[in-house]
Amino acid sequence: MKTRVTELLGIEFPIIQAGMIWCSGWELASAVSNAGGLGLIGSGSMYPDILRIHIQKCKKATSKPFGVNVPLLYPDIDKHMQIIVEEKVPIVFTSAGNPKTWTPYLKEHGIKVVHVVSAVKFALKCVEAGVDAVVAEGFEAGGHNGREETTTMVLIPAVRDAISIPLIAAGGIANGRQMAAAFALGAEAVQVGSRFVASLESSAHPAFKETVVKAKEGDTQLTLKQLTPVRLIKNKFFKEVDEMEKRGASVEELAAHLGRGRAKKGMFEGDLDEGELEIGQVSGLINDILPAAEIVKNIMREFYDTLEKMKNFSKTIP
Repeated sequence: MKTRVTELLGIEFPIIQAGMIWCSGWELASAVSNAGGLGLIGSGSMYPDILRIHIQKCKKATSKPFGVNVPLLYPDIDKHMQIIVEEKVPIVFTSAGNPKTWTPYLKEHGIKVVHVVSAVKFALKCVEAGVDAVVAEGFEAGGHNGREETTTMVLIPAVRDAISIPLIAAGGIANGRQMAAAFALGAEAVQVGSRFVASLESSAHPAFKETVVKAKEGDTQLTLKQLTPVRLIKNKFFKEVDEMEKRGASVEELAAHLGRGRAKKGMFEGDLDEGELEIGQVSGLINDILPAAEIVKNIMREFYDTLEKMKNFSKTIP
């Protein structure tokens, strides 16, 4: 299948695996790339030397394009960017920061740059910064999210109308029907996170994967809006934060309770009570843990089936 995004990234299918902290190491990234999508190593949870190891292992595991997701708020970002250039990573997805800061540097070294946004105003800044494509991520998404709480259904067409460069949809997309809907809204590819958390190759703890599979509609909620908004499964830690926010806790109190390493504790170490369990609303539609290649195949099959069903609707206009 050809779109501007598949042509830009050199991939077979317009499916990008999100670069999720603690869940997307080289095994998942290489598996998705080998299946015809684009795998991303999530560097936000990695020290620089660990990132280099993951990049090198990914190179050995796949001959197809892969990339690295870099949150721009990462404290050692200069070291990450240096490693990415030295290791000749072909594609970088940036997020959580100003795209003007690193886009010129990366493009000078022949790297394609895609930036993740949650609002039209940020998409326009991406165009000014010279990025190659934009990921518009709706409120449904897991992990850190936009303060505007704009849903994917609203955000994608709004961004599509505002920019002319390639557009990737994210937030609440885990199957082919949702992918078809995103394309109808103006996207040329989709970025999928939560569905790949529940994959065999994901580096998430098995207990977290099982929790994702068991999640139902309404089991996640956006919280910590005074710090950095993040969508979490409603576990013991979430309930503590929710109670603090309802009684008007200060930013300092919330930050102290959050502490350090909450996401690692929950998603990587499997502490289902005290850890942050970051996942999207679409977890309510995920019912099994599958190989990444099978996930890609299932999404594409359902995507094409959905397009075929759409052809059967009557063309009569009242």
